[in-house]
Amino acid sequence: MTDSPASRPRIRVAKGRSRRFRAGHPWLFSNEIEITPEAKALPPGSLVTVVDAGDELLGVASFNPHSLIAARVLSRRWTDTVDAGFLAGRLRAALSLRQALFAAPCYRLVHSEADGLPGLVVDRYGDVLSVQVNTAGMELLTPMLMEAFDAVLTPAAVILRNDSPVRTLEGLALGHSVAKGAPDGPVELEENGARFVADLAEGQKTGWFYDQRDNRAFVARLAPGRRVLDVYTYAGGFAVQAALAGATSVVAVDRSEQSLALAARAAELNGAAVTCVRAEAFAEMARLDAAGERFGLVVVDPPAFVKSKKDLQAGAKGYRKMARLAAALVEPGGFLFAASCSHHMPAELFAEEIAHGLSLAGRSGRILRTAGAGPDHPVHPWLPESAYLKALTLQLD
Repeated sequence: MTDSPASRPRIRVAKGRSRRFRAGHPWLFSNEIEITPEAKALPPGSLVTVVDAGDELLGVASFNPHSLIAARVLSRRWTDTVDAGFLAGRLRAALSLRQALFAAPCYRLVHSEADGLPGLVVDRYGDVLSVQVNTAGMELLTPMLMEAFDAVLTPAAVILRNDSPVRTLEGLALGHSVAKGAPDGPVELEENGARFVADLAEGQKTGWFYDQRDNRAFVARLAPGRRVLDVYTYAGGFAVQAALAGATSVVAVDRSEQSLALAARAAELNGAAVTCVRAEAFAEMARLDAAGERFGLVVVDPPAFVKSKKDLQAGAKGYRKMARLAAALVEPGGFLFAASCSHHMPAELFAEEIAHGLSLAGRSGRILRTAGAGPDHPVHPWLPESAYLKALTLQLD
């Protein structure tokens, strides 16, 4: 794709519909745009100049005539040329922020709109990048994006994890591939002074969940002298850090053998004692309760229970049941950490369902901390709904 501001196609905002966009919102929805035959004919992901009903030029955006989110702004200066140099500038700004936040080169490098690169997620593992391209616009820009990666970071490998279901909303195919290099198996990363491994080929999402970094550090401070149960452990993030912090014992539960292998490898790398148990989460928590097992700290950090709006009712009940089963395992005065990464699960409803679950378990207590994702997952000021991660830490009576 070659961009030229002078010859770039234009889309026009419908009369009286530009206020939200002008105020700073990074999207234009299809009902805010004049979808003319010419606009409909543009290939999904085309770069366009956004024009107000009064002919004022408002910026450059990627445009998909077949998506509800029709336009995603890349720059408020319509004269900017979107090329490899432009993308490299955005990457340098994102990199500068992360370098100010973290000593080790292990973090989310790009978090979509909040970093001025809509539809793009990049996780960094040293000299390896794991990339999600989630919009038609960023799909067309991918060749230039690869140039920008080389200009800013010269990565040894770039993995395209383009298997997120949100791609289907943009008319994009699902899949993953190696765009550069050939990583030999899982890659190592560092978090809160501990070593872990991420499987970028077959692991979940982009391989590791950096969003829980600060929550893992907080929870680890509660672990010394306590028995710890980490349910849905995935690659052992909470479990290993709790063990290193001084837990008397740590049990990590996951139904995936592959995930438990990553957790076991992390435990080995850190010299940490972690017992890995392959089991379905709800069934294992019920079994432990029936056996009279109790823990000073229980962590439940599941995959998304609410993958779409239609799943909200069933997913809410899932969080309620999760809280009930987990709370039953917490000893008096112990701690419960519960999280939801479901974008469609409102924070208020999540808190209500956790409270409901505690009540069903006959437990009470207090919320010590309400949190979200770490600072390498910034939120665009006009997209508060993108603050997807909800986390509650409670002490139970």
